[in-house]
Amino acid sequence: MPLIKPFRGLRPAPGRAADIAAPPYDVLSTAEARLIVHGSAADKPWSFLHISKPEIDLPPDTDPHAPEVYAKAASNLQKMLASGVLARDEQDCYYAYRLTMGAHVQTGLVAAASVADYDSNRIRKHEFTRPEKEDDRVRQIEAVGAQTGPVLLAYPHSDAADVLIAQASSGTPDADVTADDGIRHMTWVIRDTGTVAGISKVFDAMPALYIADGHHRSAAASRVAKGRRNAGALGSDADYFLAVIFPHHQMKIMDYNRVVKDLNGLTDADFLECVGECFAVESATSAVHPAQPTEFGLYLPGRWFKLTIQPELVPHNDPVAKLDVSLLSDYLLGPVLGIADLRRDKRIDFVGGIRGLSELEKRVDSGEMAVAFALHATRMEDLMAVADAGEVMPPKSTWFEPKLADGLVSHVLD
Repeated sequence: MPLIKPFRGLRPAPGRAADIAAPPYDVLSTAEARLIVHGSAADKPWSFLHISKPEIDLPPDTDPHAPEVYAKAASNLQKMLASGVLARDEQDCYYAYRLTMGAHVQTGLVAAASVADYDSNRIRKHEFTRPEKEDDRVRQIEAVGAQTGPVLLAYPHSDAADVLIAQASSGTPDADVTADDGIRHMTWVIRDTGTVAGISKVFDAMPALYIADGHHRSAAASRVAKGRRNAGALGSDADYFLAVIFPHHQMKIMDYNRVVKDLNGLTDADFLECVGECFAVESATSAVHPAQPTEFGLYLPGRWFKLTIQPELVPHNDPVAKLDVSLLSDYLLGPVLGIADLRRDKRIDFVGGIRGLSELEKRVDSGEMAVAFALHATRMEDLMAVADAGEVMPPKSTWFEPKLADGLVSHVLD
């Protein structure tokens, strides 16, 4: 089976992309999604949130994982198909997808990626998944008969792939949407059979692809495929999952910062003294945005400090232990603040870098949190090294921006 293949995408009809495109289902709460769709003067009857978060069309006290929610997603999809705002391509295609956020531009490929290669780890992972989140995506896929949330993948250096995708995205886009957050989303349909064959060949020669975001979506796709195989459905569309694949060097990872509710019984002075056992601590006159790995910003009410870990503590031969998120946990959050389990400890929270360092100041100065830590962004090369080693990154290690939109291309499971 090839690593990727073209497919008959389900897409907005001409002129309807702006009506349909929506933020990813997992970056919004139900209340936020309901407000976007139903809370404005202009109701959004065709927003893809009606499919990705269908509980917004049911009573407010509805359990988002109730059977009627998934049934509502299916009926909403059928309504969009019947109305003609969504339509499926008649031939197998690839799709070029460009994201523009300010000066940052990245252009990739929408494709169906092999579940078999995911299962064999040629499509490589770096995170654990939670069963309840997998269950939710499995139910969604089975209910609507399609994968509607793309998995964000990265491909390693390939001039040939870069050139093919650049050529495919050089003309007038088939869809061009600027979302409410200012992110521009552009897609091009790649129908030319020669170009399609060339893309397939170039990607099939790659040693691996890397999951950047979407571990639960890919794990769910694998479970759906296994279930269908067990039921005797061989060689179906479920053997592939919806993916958008960007060159790794174009992808933008932002810092993923930490805030903690208390100092574990320490005074500010005692806390800083404990931190100084493993870090050089310098007072700063302004917010500290770490300039390089092994540097950290620390914020106490009204005061910023720059931390630099002692060089001999950095294990350069261990792809996980050398990450800044690991160093902070191993030498500060755990031994000083008593936070050993980032997944379950209620004393810690995480702030995506898109919110800026002012968000850290706000949460500490309000009294909600006692201390904040600003981290240097994890590098894509470090993520790939962890995945190549078959290891797992600590929770909340990466924050990718810009986000993909839901609804621009979906993968129907025939």
